[in-house]
Amino acid sequence: MARAKSRDTTGGARIGVRKTYKMYVGGAFPRSESGHSYAVTDSKGAFVANASLASRKDARDAVVAARKAQPGWAGRTAYNRGQVLYRVAEMIEDRRPQFVADVRTAEGLSESAAGRVVDAVVDRLVWYAGWTDKLTQVVGNGNPVAGPFFNLSTPEPTGVVAVLAPQDSSLLGLVSAIAPTIAVGNTVVAVSSFARPLPAVTLGEVLATSDVPGGVVNILTGDAASVGPWLASHMDVDAIDLVGVAGDAALATALEVAAADNLKRVRRAPAAEPDWTAEPTLSAMTDLVEIKTVWHPTGV
Repeated sequence: MARAKSRDTTGGARIGVRKTYKMYVGGAFPRSESGHSYAVTDSKGAFVANASLASRKDARDAVVAARKAQPGWAGRTAYNRGQVLYRVAEMIEDRRPQFVADVRTAEGLSESAAGRVVDAVVDRLVWYAGWTDKLTQVVGNGNPVAGPFFNLSTPEPTGVVAVLAPQDSSLLGLVSAIAPTIAVGNTVVAVSSFARPLPAVTLGEVLATSDVPGGVVNILTGDAASVGPWLASHMDVDAIDLVGVAGDAALATALEVAAADNLKRVRRAPAAEPDWTAEPTLSAMTDLVEIKTVWHPTGV
């Protein structure tokens, strides 16, 4: 991946300026409170950068930020949330070369294949943006009742959702997990792919300079096996998506058991990572909403 160069005032060769990869929490870019980091390599095993290694305290801080942001984000109109998601798609489109370079470095794809991944990311964000103000009409309804009442059901956000991001699909899989979750008014604490965190960090930079309020999406770089248990057992996390531990049945079961303490909604880990190039589905949105039903008298 191309790197910026600093000017050597002594007249020698220019020195490469390595990017510092940080987490994205509450709209800011902190390092891990533990001070720990880990080496990130490209698809061929060559060193690329050091990334922050998220700790239990980092996970707790991210949950606090997500909880603080959740009422305001859920309180926005569905149309406005769609506008915000569309703006994120615009900004990724504007920064397409950087995302293509990050995906190539992380996943070892050709330039054309990485370009198709980034295009799919943009299209997916636009797709979910278009559904934000239509979902209620599809899954909500007026229920027939035997009495002089209106009985109305409508979807509402679940709350704070922890997302253990896919390990292989470092960008498209990550966005496919985050976009539908925030589209319906939830806030997210995501743990990026451990071996391939660079696209997630670049996504955080886009979110920080877009219209997404700080705390709506929080991205931790680190090991899902280490951070996941703290998120699964956290009493202020309302749901958890276990796609990032696909294929690890023992860890998935342990996280499900931990999530049971406060009856979290759990999106179970698949046996293998899904094909993220497949068409998106509404179930990615409806899995993380609660249905509220209201009775109201019709009058005489």
